[in-house]
Amino acid sequence: MDLLIGRVIKSHGIKGEVSVEVTSDSPEERFYPGAVLNGKQGPKAHELTISTVRVHKGRLLITFEEIADRTAADSLRGVKFFAQPLEDEDDDGFYDHELEGLKLVLDGEVIGEVTGITHGPVQSLLEAKLDNGKEALIPFVEEIVPEVDLEEGTCTITPPEGLLDL
Repeated sequence: MDLLIGRVIKSHGIKGEVSVEVTSDSPEERFYPGAVLNGKQGPKAHELTISTVRVHKGRLLITFEEIADRTAADSLRGVKFFAQPLEDEDDDGFYDHELEGLKLVLDGEVIGEVTGITHGPVQSLLEAKLDNGKEALIPFVEEIVPEVDLEEGTCTITPPEGLLDL
């Protein structure tokens, strides 16, 4: 499954540069001169080779070998760039798509399923559909979610009393 790694916001200047909002945790591994980016703009696909990259006001300003001027850069507005997940043996984090669909396990019993992830400024929340028909938001912190087993397809939770009753 490809992940969204960035999106063209607008053109910048007159030489074909575009402003890209980065959504990747590792922009230096995704956006560098010579990298080929695969983008989608509605049904249209783009394959663009990065010429230059620089940081500007929290975004990246990028020029592509295939884009010669501002008019061509303007046509890229809204292009979303996708790439395969990076593999890092030392990283114990999870991608959203890996968590969605996991069975929620409480005291050895399956009680529901993870249906999505909500990212907040302080922590992320697991969105869950419980077998009793209720929905719940579970803080994705080690004290409450001590184990995620992707191979088994389970997510063990130890919620404080009342959390799942809301």
